[in-house]
Amino acid sequence: MYTRFRALKHRNFQLFVAGQLISMIGTWMQTTAQQWLVYKLTGSVALLGLFSFLNQIPMLLLAWAGGHVGDRYNRHRGVIVTQTCSMVLAFVLAGLTLTGRIQVWHLIAIAFLVGIVNAFDVPIRQAFFVQMVGKEDLPNAIALNSSIFNGARVVGPAIAGFAILWIGEGWCFFLNGVSFIAVLIALFMMRVERRPIEHSGESPLRSFLQGFRFAMSDVPIRSALLLLCMLSMFGLQYSVFLPIYAHDILHGGPKTFGLLMSAAGVGAVLGALQFAARTVYTGMAKWIGATCTVCAICLMAMAEARSFWLCALLLFAVGFAATSQMAATNTVVQQRSPDAMRSRLMAVYATMFMGVQPIGALLAGGVAKRIGTPDTLLLFGVVVLVACVIFIFRVVMKTGPAEGVVAPAD
Repeated sequence: MYTRFRALKHRNFQLFVAGQLISMIGTWMQTTAQQWLVYKLTGSVALLGLFSFLNQIPMLLLAWAGGHVGDRYNRHRGVIVTQTCSMVLAFVLAGLTLTGRIQVWHLIAIAFLVGIVNAFDVPIRQAFFVQMVGKEDLPNAIALNSSIFNGARVVGPAIAGFAILWIGEGWCFFLNGVSFIAVLIALFMMRVERRPIEHSGESPLRSFLQGFRFAMSDVPIRSALLLLCMLSMFGLQYSVFLPIYAHDILHGGPKTFGLLMSAAGVGAVLGALQFAARTVYTGMAKWIGATCTVCAICLMAMAEARSFWLCALLLFAVGFAATSQMAATNTVVQQRSPDAMRSRLMAVYATMFMGVQPIGALLAGGVAKRIGTPDTLLLFGVVVLVACVIFIFRVVMKTGPAEGVVAPAD
């Protein structure tokens, strides 16, 4: 196992995997229950888009600050702080729901606060991987982390779908709060060597702009990030539409919704594990172009699907391809990042991946209100496909098989 999944030979990463898997199951339970509760209380696709927008917009606005903190302060302590904040917010949400005081604005406000926490957590936690496993095993750790994230994405929504029926949304939020205890225990048990930290005296914004200029000047990083940005803004908005597909198109309920999310999650797990099983990380440009093209075609096909099993199969393929593309892009960025700028470059990655999703979510809600959910999904799939064609002709056709994987000297 350590040959294929060699990052697991590191004790700190073993602890991280154990704690994170439990915590991420809880997080996906909360996400599923929140989306369902918003739609149950309002019946509005536009408010689903607004909910997603406010949950994700802090990543666009504040990831630069998270990158600055990760490069200027102790990353280990930073992850502990962000995970603690997430735990507190989950318990607050559970308390409001279980006491019957929950309102739509509570859901939206807490989603916004969770987004602020994530804007700091994502770049700090991503940059923390190199301290747990070292540079040699970093690509494997990235892929295994994607496996954890998406493995929880399979289990969490499925559990939430049944839990909503049996015990209600509030207990999903409570269980998420409890799940953070596991990751906090794991983090406190780690033995992390101190890393040298440079203090240049630059402002956080200027520090982030330095990382952004580095990313945009590096052709492999820039090309991979721009395509991921298009997939994130348009292609990954299918998740906004899943409550509508489950309720209005497939005539199901929370169980159907949870199973659809799990179908995408199963594909994502296998996509991440397939990438983690690699022993050579060459040909990333071709792989990124191919997986993004698969996503676009499957989204276009789903726009015409009216069968649960066909939707589930297409979502499985989207999950597999999208996660593999994300892992490949993350690998390109991390392998070419000087360690002193790693958090800032991961902040750029987070901004162009997760940060643009709120814009896409708001756009998805508005467009779907005018032309309908299936036609919006078809339109977004076409946009992603056009971006893939441009990437293939302007990048893949002009690069060698190993382009985008060789790290510059620190």
